[in-house]
Amino acid sequence: MSIHIGLAGWGDHDQLYTSVAKAGSKLRQYAKHFPLVEVDSTFYAIQSKERFIKWLEDTPATLHFVVKAYQGMTGHQRGPSVPAAETNEMFASFRTMLEPVMETGRLSAALFQYPPWFDCTQANVRILRETKARMSGFPCALEFRHQSWFTEEYKEKTLSFMKREQWIHSVCDEPQAGIGSIPEVLEATDSEMTVVRFHGRNISGWNQASAPNWREVRYLYRYSDEELLDWAEKLRLLEQQSKQVNVIFNNNSGGDAAANAKRLMELLGLTRPDGSSPNEPPPPVVEQLDLF
Repeated sequence: MSIHIGLAGWGDHDQLYTSVAKAGSKLRQYAKHFPLVEVDSTFYAIQSKERFIKWLEDTPATLHFVVKAYQGMTGHQRGPSVPAAETNEMFASFRTMLEPVMETGRLSAALFQYPPWFDCTQANVRILRETKARMSGFPCALEFRHQSWFTEEYKEKTLSFMKREQWIHSVCDEPQAGIGSIPEVLEATDSEMTVVRFHGRNISGWNQASAPNWREVRYLYRYSDEELLDWAEKLRLLEQQSKQVNVIFNNNSGGDAAANAKRLMELLGLTRPDGSSPNEPPPPVVEQLDLF
């Protein structure tokens, strides 16, 4: 049983990197701090297989990946229904992209986060079944953004469905700001893995998707020691239900994610991949000189 902690993305955490860090070396430096990273660029565009191979080659085997599903696969792009052939092509490309990560044993999960309008209906249950079938052979985590899935009427049915379909539960810590946010549900649906994502608790900024720079507002939050201590206990409970609990801090807007992640590691008695304490400065990354 183990708990792994990491961040959403690796480009926005300046405090992790030396002042001379090159853009291409950030992931390599990131891997000295955390054993887990969430790849968010795949939500906006399916990346090339070669790009993932490069990331794997540039980082140690201790770094594992949670990879966010492309938005076209989760219904974030509103509009006319996508033809079946186009949907099949999207999933095929996504699977091809993940192959090298899967083959090296470094894929923690493909994360399917559905939009706030994806509510608990028969049609959407059918979509989840079809999605899981298309992703057969790959570990997949499921995260909802519509409260209906976890109402008193449907909570147990939702969890039972996820267990039957072998969806990994992505447990959320987020503000309770109406139907577009989900409650904290501390139950694993997979005996191998549970994902926990910290979105912050900025309740006033959660439902302002129409405002300029809304993402920066939504995830602007710094967890207190009291809140992290409370979660340390909850993670130990989840650890009893799954062999591995993968924790991602997504409260990136104010630069708080890395500090909060390292503090939670301290509270849980976890070390960095090299066995040192979370806040000890890592050894420098030696860059090769470009001669030509």
